[in-house]
Amino acid sequence: MNKTDRLLAIVLELQVRQVVRAEDLAARFETSVRTIYRDIQALSEAGVPITGTTGTGYSLMDGYFLPPISFTIEEAVTLLVGTDFIEQRFDDDYRDRAQSARRKIEVTLSDRVRSETSRIRKSLRLLDPGKQAGLSNERENFNKIRRAISDGRKIRFHYSKKMTDSTESRHSERTAAPYGLVLVEGSWMLIAQCDLRQDIRHFRLSRMAELIELEERFERPAQFDLGKYSPLDDRHLRVCLRFDYDIADKVKESNYPYIEEVKEHQDGLDVVLRVRRPDELLQWVLGWGANVIVLEPESFRDRIREEARKILERY
Repeated sequence: MNKTDRLLAIVLELQVRQVVRAEDLAARFETSVRTIYRDIQALSEAGVPITGTTGTGYSLMDGYFLPPISFTIEEAVTLLVGTDFIEQRFDDDYRDRAQSARRKIEVTLSDRVRSETSRIRKSLRLLDPGKQAGLSNERENFNKIRRAISDGRKIRFHYSKKMTDSTESRHSERTAAPYGLVLVEGSWMLIAQCDLRQDIRHFRLSRMAELIELEERFERPAQFDLGKYSPLDDRHLRVCLRFDYDIADKVKESNYPYIEEVKEHQDGLDVVLRVRRPDELLQWVLGWGANVIVLEPESFRDRIREEARKILERY
């Protein structure tokens, strides 16, 4: 990165963040702290109102905002493809805003950049970013939850889930404080503090019904960071499969989320998966038909045999 680009990037960092230390800027732009000092001085001499406090960092004076800047072709494509994704995967409000943002971005582009950006975008396609058949309920819940997060209010909903413990109902009413929304494998998940479980739980939006926003308010804990949040891994069941060599590439390209190890050899492709319960793998394994066998555990081999027997009886 040359000096001009770095100076602009520093202003953008200061504009986004309230206070930034010289050490953090040096790490961000892979340069020395002394160079950052010189850059700050150069910006100040150019009229950018930067204030610095020893031991705290640098900040922009209130009211200063960088004028509109031009986008490169690659930057414009990145932003516009992002609006395409939001339009397809978010709720109606965000879809409208994505369309509005796209128009504003396109207005700022020069004729050459706009033409080239349009050409490149036509060569890209977001194929099946979500299961269109089930989007209506998911989108409706997404909209309600997003508003509840914005309002800082709890929500109540009916939730259906297949349970391994037969003593628990498969349908339950939950009250929860919504902390955030995460897109996982094409499906939206809610991360929330559940009143029933008195702990953080994950809920698929597609499994929610009769969702309402409550008057009761909540405050998300200051230490909770959705970007760094990682749920406890409770996948303790190890399953080993062997696939025919002819479909090894297809199995690897499936990017199945539970796969932990893959080993290719002359007899085929050995795959190790780790799950909470065998039912999570049943449909996926059966989908490969006779091209896969279960090596272990024996209980899962028996389950596959039982399902195969039931299928044969239906035919």
